[in-house]
Amino acid sequence: MNLKMFMAGGLLGLGIASPAMAHHSFAMFDQTKIDTKTHATVTEFRFTNPHSFVVVSVNAGGVNTSYALECSSVNMMNKAGWKFNTLKPGDAVDVTFYPLRNGKPGGMLKTVKLADGRTLSGW
Repeated sequence: MNLKMFMAGGLLGLGIASPAMAHHSFAMFDQTKIDTKTHATVTEFRFTNPHSFVVVSVNAGGVNTSYALECSSVNMMNKAGWKFNTLKPGDAVDVTFYPLRNGKPGGMLKTVKLADGRTLSGW
């Protein structure tokens, strides 16, 4: 009986720990710096768990660069005023974000300013 209880407890512990192990660190974002891109164009908005993503295209000097910006969970974003249809491909936005430490285009979304003047938090 004790062996069965021990095994059940071990399996329960693994089940609880697995989601925590799957969650990544935020060390990949440089939270001491903030980057801003104005007149960005939304190319994709993924309103999903565990993290949503906004992908924008920025034209600088005739060169388009895509930025994948990680956001919070659907639950947290709902509380901040986001909906599944807040952003659509083609929307013009201004974004502020914590850039990736490796210098690649992307980061963790801080805020997005919508065409109607609203500013929403990504975290």
